[in-house]
Amino acid sequence: MTKVQAASGPTNPVDRAIRRSYPIFTGVALFSGIINVLALTGSFYMLQVYDRVIPSRSVPTLIGLTVLMALMYTVNGLLDFIRLRIMSRVGVRIDNELREKVFATVQLLPLRMRQSGDGLAPVRDLDHIRSFLGGLGPTAFFDMPWMPVYLALIYMLHPLLFLFAVSGALLLVCMTILTDIRSTGPMKAATKSGAERMMFGESARRNAEVIHAMGLGPQMQRRWNEINTRYLSEQLEASDAAGGMSAISKVLRLLLQSGILGLGAYLVIENTVSGGTIIASSIIMSRALAPIETAIAHWKSFVSARQSKRRLTELFQAMSQETQDQLELPAPTRTLTVQNLTVAPPGGMRPVVQGISFQLQAGEGLGIIGPSASGKSSLARALVGVWQPVRMGGSVRLDGAALDQWPAAKLGRHVGYLPQDIELFEGTVAQNIARFHRDAKDEEVVAAAKAAGVHEMIVHLPNGYQTEIGESGQALSAGQRQRIALARALYGDPFLVVLDEPNSNLDQAGDNALTEAIRSVRARGGIVIVIAHRPSALAAIDKVLAVANGQAQVLGPKEEVLRKLMQPAAVHQHAQSPAPHPAALPSVATAHAGAPGLKVVADRPMGGTQ
Repeated sequence: MTKVQAASGPTNPVDRAIRRSYPIFTGVALFSGIINVLALTGSFYMLQVYDRVIPSRSVPTLIGLTVLMALMYTVNGLLDFIRLRIMSRVGVRIDNELREKVFATVQLLPLRMRQSGDGLAPVRDLDHIRSFLGGLGPTAFFDMPWMPVYLALIYMLHPLLFLFAVSGALLLVCMTILTDIRSTGPMKAATKSGAERMMFGESARRNAEVIHAMGLGPQMQRRWNEINTRYLSEQLEASDAAGGMSAISKVLRLLLQSGILGLGAYLVIENTVSGGTIIASSIIMSRALAPIETAIAHWKSFVSARQSKRRLTELFQAMSQETQDQLELPAPTRTLTVQNLTVAPPGGMRPVVQGISFQLQAGEGLGIIGPSASGKSSLARALVGVWQPVRMGGSVRLDGAALDQWPAAKLGRHVGYLPQDIELFEGTVAQNIARFHRDAKDEEVVAAAKAAGVHEMIVHLPNGYQTEIGESGQALSAGQRQRIALARALYGDPFLVVLDEPNSNLDQAGDNALTEAIRSVRARGGIVIVIAHRPSALAAIDKVLAVANGQAQVLGPKEEVLRKLMQPAAVHQHAQSPAPHPAALPSVATAHAGAPGLKVVADRPMGGTQ
């Protein structure tokens, strides 16, 4: 059985979590049986009052029946209360079992597939399942199996009453089916537009500075109004579909209750049943039809929970390969090998990196340069396992083992990554540097900060390492965020450190600190890869890979590569001028743009020594 087949079968986490609650459901079903038996109290009480107490005019019998009736109703209410509490806890239990998997999937979704809606939809789907299980909706499904029992009791009172009740039950069942047909489509549409609404709102909140500075408020408001209007329209359509069926079913049920009273009165006139049968049959039929009306009233939440379960099942099936238990491998200490690597964006088909191969030994540093949109950042994401190679698209290996052989949490210990778009998390400076490890030691945090050259800056913050930086690090400047993110990348002395535009927001002091940080990683036997536009980022690097259009163009020692790349640009600017020193260049990427046809400079492999 393949992993996908296994995920769609009994091993799917959603089905497994629900199955583990089967013993509890069995207990709730037993409770429901007792509740439904006790629900007959009213009908038998009225039957005895009309057929025994009134004819005999016996007050003690009335008192005894009333006390017994009150006791049975009390037990009924207590059991119903316990049943609801149990179901609420079943929802929480399923949530507890699935929430870590759901949150892990939320983190992986943007890395493995193209997203077209709310990124937190799986969390909301789990909320819908938990809310439905804790509501009145499930009680209808536990009570429905007792409908034949109630109808059988009505048959015992009189066959005509039975036929009337069965006809009413069939009408309500048809109403339930019609409710499902009419509400499913609008509910799906409302869910989709609701996700788009939340995504646009979050985007507007995240880009508040740009919106305010460039006067985009009216345009964003107009777009929000359009999305919100569509969402409300589809929400109303779904609500009207379920609400309209609920109102019709309620009217129909009232008509049936009154109708059976009239039919009972006719049978009393014909002397075929007693007077108490009129009230008893009405109460029994009301109880028989109550689960159907409850189901219709809560059909909207039922459809929502059913769709949520289906989406989570499909999601876990699609992401099943990411959640398999893997053997923890030894820490890498020797090589990084990239073999014919081809990478496409999540959910995309067109590769943005094609056929790149190189090898680095411990202690080496590689600079990756190239014009904008040449695939540098995409290559960086693949090198740290954020993006995966396309099918048959090569591999990235540490000490010979492909990155997907490590669980992400274990691989992360050996990888330091500074992305181009820096994201810090709400918390303290120390927590961000320590990657929020609870057992992080103070000396390790300080060591990472010193390695990044940011210790002095941190201690001058209002609360030093315990300074709260706010959401996305908004309490810090862009340069401070970049240097703290560099310290985070260096925390724990990872073997592979990948830095994407690490000096884009740094001043001269920051550049110097970055150079020292790169040297320190190489000195301790780590491997550093730097994606750069500014030559100063390559000061401590010994090899350079130039890329264009997602393909390797030049590969070799730094001095030779930069000299070859700069010659065409220098000739174009001044035919008689000597090639400038790399440190004087405004941008190595700009220089490379003038020489797209260059090939490998050195014949020896990248893993070789200089």
